[in-house]
Amino acid sequence: MDTPAAGLTFRDATDADVDALVVLIESAYRGESSRTGWTTEADILDGQRTDPEGVLAVIKSPDSRLLTVEREGEVVACCQLEHRGAHAYFGMFAVSPALQGAGLGKVIIAEAERHAREVWGAQEMHMTVISVRNDLIAWYERRGYRRTGEMTPFPYGDERFGVPRRDDLEFELLVKPLA
Repeated sequence: MDTPAAGLTFRDATDADVDALVVLIESAYRGESSRTGWTTEADILDGQRTDPEGVLAVIKSPDSRLLTVEREGEVVACCQLEHRGAHAYFGMFAVSPALQGAGLGKVIIAEAERHAREVWGAQEMHMTVISVRNDLIAWYERRGYRRTGEMTPFPYGDERFGVPRRDDLEFELLVKPLA
């Protein structure tokens, strides 16, 4: 049996990847296609998850990298890593809905943590998750992340982040030591 990491290639995204990455991220979180996987936000948000400008901004940021994961030449996953001094920020994480639940996410987050620790010397990984995403938060907790209770408001009214279907959305900071 193949391991989840079998045949994966990790590389930094380039400008030429923007369209494929937008499609991937949207498919993992929004609309009916996202319901194939378990990371969907379709019940809490309509509209877009990201756009070409947002993806390109991450690619171009000097303190950021958009880790792109390919299998057999096809983009199957991605995540943003941003160097913020003593910690790194993990975001824009997406795995193709058809491949979710097979262990690919665990492989990718482990590679992201390795990079932050070994290349940047980061002591911690930080991320923000919509606080009502209990299944997703539980998944991160099983990977060693802890809830901090530190909340930031959801950007209501800014459709670049989606159109909320409920009025109680906020982001919670999750933290994991990388030592």
